[in-house]
Amino acid sequence: MVPRYSRPAMTAIWEPEARYRIWFEIEAHATQKLGELGVVPMSAPKALWDWWATNPVIDVAAIDAIEAVTKHDVIAFLDWVAQQVGPEARFMHQGMTSSDVLDTTLSVQLAQSADLLMADLDALLAAIRRRALEHKYTPTIGRSHGIPAEPTTFGLKLAQAYAEFDRCKGRLLAARAEIATCAISGAVGTFANIDPAVEEYVAEKLGLSIEPVSTQVIPRDRHAMFFAVLGVIASSIERLAIEVRHLQRTEVLEAEEYFSPGQKGSSAMPHKRNPILTENLTGLARVVRAAVTPALENVALWHERDISHSSVERYIGPDATITLDFALGRLTGVIDKLLIYPERMRKNLDKMGGLVHSQRVLLALTQAGLTRDDSYRLVQRNAMKVWESDGQLSLLELLKADPEVSKAISAAELEEKFNLDYHFKAVDVIFARVFGE
Repeated sequence: MVPRYSRPAMTAIWEPEARYRIWFEIEAHATQKLGELGVVPMSAPKALWDWWATNPVIDVAAIDAIEAVTKHDVIAFLDWVAQQVGPEARFMHQGMTSSDVLDTTLSVQLAQSADLLMADLDALLAAIRRRALEHKYTPTIGRSHGIPAEPTTFGLKLAQAYAEFDRCKGRLLAARAEIATCAISGAVGTFANIDPAVEEYVAEKLGLSIEPVSTQVIPRDRHAMFFAVLGVIASSIERLAIEVRHLQRTEVLEAEEYFSPGQKGSSAMPHKRNPILTENLTGLARVVRAAVTPALENVALWHERDISHSSVERYIGPDATITLDFALGRLTGVIDKLLIYPERMRKNLDKMGGLVHSQRVLLALTQAGLTRDDSYRLVQRNAMKVWESDGQLSLLELLKADPEVSKAISAAELEEKFNLDYHFKAVDVIFARVFGE
């Protein structure tokens, strides 16, 4: 976790004190149910909850000091709690194994992280929707392969992004449901020394579902799915960030990151206004995606379990969620304040000499009776002249002057094929699909 790319709410989920508080709740709830089942005296959970009610401070340093001797974090925690609570604490952890605590805690943390990320996505979706509606009919060039293709609107560009992030939210909801499971099943998951009712009770108290069958750990295919979804969200962030970066290039300059008063773009060149935020988002997306492969490799463990996954998850759990949280917040800010230049978009459209209308002429020639190959040849030979003139020539005028073209299509019919509004007749349909009626 790098403070520069972190936000407090998400970081707090992964703080050691927060982790230990979840550990205590798991142990105390389990002891509570064991008391109700008559396995331990009811004085045990009462002692735990009475101490907890005093709102104790978790002494992380003291627990770390014990772990330095025991070389086992859960045992260190249990020893420390016993020092605070007294003899009744000996009934904690009855029939449980360390993974019951560790895995269930990780489920809680990932579920909490997912909740914050879904709120982030909601904020981003709101910003994209607002700007999409604002520029619903703003004409711009649609590009494929980085080359001008046909007209589109800037609103449609943003509508695509909205639909993509809406899908991301749906995936994250599914991933949250899959990861939010509780395992309190004991060594190798057989419930030999603990009643399944304890697991059900703890799961209910923590807002989790029960793991149908655990070995000694919650199966890591669940975690692989979760981190894969985070990786997809990161890729969607990068997709939109790269679009902004391309649009900000000086040769294009159709949109631009907000440049605040007093901001400096370069230590050497005072004229610079660099797309630093979206470049940063491209880098952060790589960091989040870097968690996906290790999560996939964690699925394969020896027999009922080993701990090869543990060190990995101590990294990728906080790093991926904290980084993605920051990235979503940053992208929301970029879209919210994005400087958009409709005049430049129109200028870029116009300087193409009408090339963006070539398909309509192609189709008109085929409908007039020419073969598709001949139609393509006629339009292309005139279009290439426009390309070579750097847009100084007009495709419409060249086509009008081409005897083979004018023989098939009248000048008035040709002019109609260069109507920009023609390309936007389905904008309302697309927006209704994306945003609702």
